[in-house]
Amino acid sequence: RYRMRYDYFRSLGLCVGSGVVEAGCRVVIGQRLKQSGMFWSLNGANAIIALRSSLLSGRFDDFWTRYRANNCPKQTLKR
Repeated sequence: RYRMRYDYFRSLGLCVGSGVVEAGCRVVIGQRLKQSGMFWSLNGANAIIALRSSLLSGRFDDFWTRYRANNCPKQTLKR
């Protein structure tokens, strides 16, 4: 507690608790990954988390452009 200046940050109107972050994790991650009967590998769960967080933050188009540039093979037309 001595490292954080809670009173100062509160005076600026900033949140200093973890409740907002925990609720965000529950909404973004929990609602999608913890549905009935679902099982995820670590890689699959990480992929879903990346997709959901980019979609819900309004940055999906940037994410998808970058993903395709790095993960999809370039196709050339043969004549």
